[in-house]
Parts: sequence; C-alpha cells; structure tokens
Amino acid sequence: MKTREPQRRNLLRLMAAGGVALCAPAMWGCKEQQQPAGTPEKPPAGATPAPPSGSGKLSQAEAKYQSTPKAGQKCSQCMHFIADSSSCKLVEGQISPEGWCKLFAAKAA
Repeated sequence: MKTREPQRRNLLRLMAAGGVALCAPAMWGCKEQQQPAGTPEKPPAGATPAPPSGSGKLSQAEAKYQSTPKAGQKCSQCMHFIADSSSCKLVEGQISPEGWCKLFAAKAA
C-alpha cells in the first residue's frame, strides 16, 4: 500500500494541473459577454430602441411615423420630440406635434 499512495497523489496532482491547463485559456476569453457577429442586441423590455449607429436617425418609414396620434399618444408628449424645430431626436425630417411613431416614449411627469 505504501507504493500506491504516492501514485494516487501524483495522479490527482496531474489531473488538477491538466484541468487548470485546459480551463485557463477558456477563462481568458471570458472578460466580457460577447454576442455572435450579426446578432442584433435586444433592448430591455419597454425601452425605446436606439437608431442604428452610423446612420444617425431612422427614416419616417422605418419608425412607422404617421401625422396623426395613436391611442392618445402624440409626438408633443414624447421625450424625443423637439418642439422648437418640430423635429425628433430619433426620426428624420419634419415631425408634427400631433404625429406618432413606434419609438414613442412618454415624457417624465
């Protein structure tokens, strides 16, 4: 039995060292959670989607803009509407205060 104990310990040491050697490179790649290329990030539920980066603002068609209110929501009540210039922070072109789009986010009360 005396010869068997050192063999078992050596085997356990070898297995532990091998496990560390295999796991260490995998851990180095885990600095931050990454999404596969081409997969769009999903905004949190209830969040206003941001316009695509690089292009600035969404077109009115992309934002599903309409010049009439929808279900009591209108641009003049939206946090993205800029009243001075009748424009929007997220949508291109002239925006009616009575309009609506899918990016509507109510102003904080």
